[in-house]
Amino acid sequence: MAGLTTPAILCAVRAHGEHGAVVRALTPDNGLMAGYVRGGRSRAMRPVLMPGNRVQAEFRARTAEQLASLTVELVHSIAPILAEPLPAAAIEWVCALTAVALPEESGYPALYEALGAVLDAIEAAPAARGWAVALVRYELLLLAHLGFGLDLTGCATTDAGPESLRYVSPRTGAGVSAEGAQGYEAKLLPLPPFLREGGMAADWAEILAALALTRHFLERSVLTERRADVLDGRDRLVDRLKRAVA
Repeated sequence: MAGLTTPAILCAVRAHGEHGAVVRALTPDNGLMAGYVRGGRSRAMRPVLMPGNRVQAEFRARTAEQLASLTVELVHSIAPILAEPLPAAAIEWVCALTAVALPEESGYPALYEALGAVLDAIEAAPAARGWAVALVRYELLLLAHLGFGLDLTGCATTDAGPESLRYVSPRTGAGVSAEGAQGYEAKLLPLPPFLREGGMAADWAEILAALALTRHFLERSVLTERRADVLDGRDRLVDRLKRAVA
């Protein structure tokens, strides 16, 4: 990569050296990319280098192995919403998940669009009901793109179709009908109706059940070993959601 100019969503920012920062950003066609921003810790750059911000990014590197030099121009800032603890926690989680889960320089255009949609939903309706379902669907989409998606095409143990699904196998991610689950219900994960039906409407009990479902597969298949500490941010977010709707 000699040079690349692209829209990007900032996902992670880490101090590097005395004045610089290493930034990981999701791009539409090249996926997650890392670059070094000279002066990234300066007073002028700190408001720009915030996870969730949309930027125009220019990556430059002499070789593919070299960490690219990165310059960014702010396109849209999420700073105004960060004063609200719950939306701020959601932005922190969804950006951190993206930064640690995706391999670098593998294009995921659908994930780029979906991440932008989640951030837009959080900004448009800071109350959690306006974006919680979008967050769940983003987690499911990320799992699917990484090869760990749920199979909700039909019951894994009977011939029943997708409309009959009530549970998910925690081991395989396959859907199971009420009939197929008889005697094993306690060992299966509940499947909220809005995920089965493909709708966006859901009550809080369903949303929290969906978050428990996606957490299981994120922890089991994606956020393992050194990535596991990222789940702490997600757990804090879910605790905030539970308190908000109690």
